[in-house]
Amino acid sequence: MGLASPSVGRHDPAFAERYRAIAARDARFDGLFITAVSSTGIYCRPSCPARTPKPENVTFYLTSAAAQEAGYRACRRCLPEAAPGTPEWNLRGDLVGRSMRLVADGVVDREGVSGLASRLGYSSRQVQRLLVAELGAGPLALARAQRAQSARALLTGTDLRLSDVAFAAGFGSVRQFNDTINEVFGTRPRDLRLRGRRATGDRGGAPVGTAIRLSLTLPVRAPFDAAGIVGFLASRAIEGVEVARLDGPELVYARTLELPHGPGAAQVTCTPTGTGAWQVDLVLELAALSDVAVAVARVRRLLDLDADPTAVDAALAADHGLAQSVASTPGIRVPGAVDPHEVVLRAIIGERASVAAARTQLSRLASSGEPYRSSIPGLTRVFPTTRRITEDGLRQDLGARKRQAVLEAARALAVCDLVVDVGQDPVELRRTLQARSGIRPSTASYVAMRVLGDTDAWLDGDTALVAGATVLGMLGDVPQARRSRDLAVRALAWSPWRSYAQMHLWGAAETLVSR
Repeated sequence: MGLASPSVGRHDPAFAERYRAIAARDARFDGLFITAVSSTGIYCRPSCPARTPKPENVTFYLTSAAAQEAGYRACRRCLPEAAPGTPEWNLRGDLVGRSMRLVADGVVDREGVSGLASRLGYSSRQVQRLLVAELGAGPLALARAQRAQSARALLTGTDLRLSDVAFAAGFGSVRQFNDTINEVFGTRPRDLRLRGRRATGDRGGAPVGTAIRLSLTLPVRAPFDAAGIVGFLASRAIEGVEVARLDGPELVYARTLELPHGPGAAQVTCTPTGTGAWQVDLVLELAALSDVAVAVARVRRLLDLDADPTAVDAALAADHGLAQSVASTPGIRVPGAVDPHEVVLRAIIGERASVAAARTQLSRLASSGEPYRSSIPGLTRVFPTTRRITEDGLRQDLGARKRQAVLEAARALAVCDLVVDVGQDPVELRRTLQARSGIRPSTASYVAMRVLGDTDAWLDGDTALVAGATVLGMLGDVPQARRSRDLAVRALAWSPWRSYAQMHLWGAAETLVSR
């Protein structure tokens, strides 16, 4: 569903496809593009229940920011800002994809356009020009649209005071907040809250020690394999840093967070609501309200909530070896990251080790992290920073090679000789990691998959992938020595969704181990 220009008009080949989607009010396309209607001056999500506009009045945009820049306001009926995000930013490793990941992580709000440009390795003017050309909106407009989206979620999902909502969403002043809400949604913040208020639930705003507690519901596309993603995180949970509960109708995962303005915690509760559909509720504990948007964005990335499960499942089901797994596990997700540095260390320690062994070693490493007081049982500390690991050293025996690789990576990350964040280019990140002593190509691919949301990562040589493929009957009579190579060749047909295929293979391998 990618766009070659900021907008799609009637003469664009992609117009007919998108128009069919809005005529069918197909919710699968919500968040993939925006429908702007010139006769009403509003923009909608594809599933908007309003009467389908005439083709001559329709223009499609990839972002709500572009529609806002073109003079449109958000539909009050379908609330397009409440839709899941677009999966395209994980598919794209170019400047636009990297920029959008950094904007979502709050870089423009914290560091300005110059900070964004510096991270991308371009000048501010180049970034502005390229984003406007591709998306129809520059960095400031994109960040403003995200603030409006965060504000809407807080207005309708919490009982925070309006002034607190303004600063929690990232606005510099209450006046700026009021003007933006009025311009984007065509109403005052108070009226937007009254229209969107939910009748039940803990709406948040209560203090927990020195923290602030908030409750929100996160939009997600169905189908959603909640059991798979929560189970993956639970099996790798680090003691004191993460906890999970999988023994009831609700699936719960929680962990501590290192955020720009101090430590915090997040608890996700997934509740089944129908066939393949889940409600995803989020409880946040924060040291500062200004960390709300960043925390939400990182949790969404961790759970891969902006994925396009329909496209992924359709592509992978075309392979007869994966078809049964896709049918039994629709909407599979790829785990992301809330802390890129933590993932690098996890990947190195977990290299060629069992999940249980890696978890034990990581729990020992985490014992040196800062204590954290939480209302969520089981959360007692924050994962140690790379600087702290460098200063304290390692207290466990990892083997000489792995120990050296962990310490060298931690030292490089601490002094920024090694930069790993959501704004990296996937190819360059792999090359940089592989150039370091003790980091294998498969480890670098794992980091790219989890930190960047790379949809097409492949861990060549991973024995669990071969085991999973064997369980699914993909390798037949292929000799053991050739299985990894033959599987890698077969996986080329799964591009650009090899990361999701890996999750199916790992799941099959875990089933074999449990048996």
